[in-house]
Amino acid sequence: MRIDIPEGKDPIGYVWGEMVPGIGVAASKFSLAVYANSTLGLREFEAARLRIAQINGCVFCQDWRTERDGQKVEPGFEDDVTNWRTTDAFDDRTRLAAEYAERYATDHHSLDDDFWDRMSTHYAQTEIVELTMSIGSWLAFGRLNRVLGLDTACVLPVRSQ
Repeated sequence: MRIDIPEGKDPIGYVWGEMVPGIGVAASKFSLAVYANSTLGLREFEAARLRIAQINGCVFCQDWRTERDGQKVEPGFEDDVTNWRTTDAFDDRTRLAAEYAERYATDHHSLDDDFWDRMSTHYAQTEIVELTMSIGSWLAFGRLNRVLGLDTACVLPVRSQ
């Protein structure tokens, strides 16, 4: 870890909650909101999330699988995400979600009119905004955890009611 954690403290709780409570707590709430309030289908959600996890190199994020109503993506889905250009396991929405995540993270200037035409064909504007906010969250917070070396100590916090 790149941050000194006091003896007996949970690294994630300490960094995200105690070190900078005015920012960390808000960031945690945003991160939780992405999971709790998403209207995106599980496969496109996970395709974008996993592609960002792969790009960030976040160990926890690559191992995590989002569950909705007892459902998770199938084993091997992460390999399809890696091969989003050529896999036959993805429909157009799922493939676009992985493509968008990759381009957002690595070359957002390449998001041209052709790309937006394809997105608009398969996603409503509200879904595009939701996906964009989700990708931004995963990019920022997964990368933060990876850069600070917290990704091997990370657990997704339980949403408080």
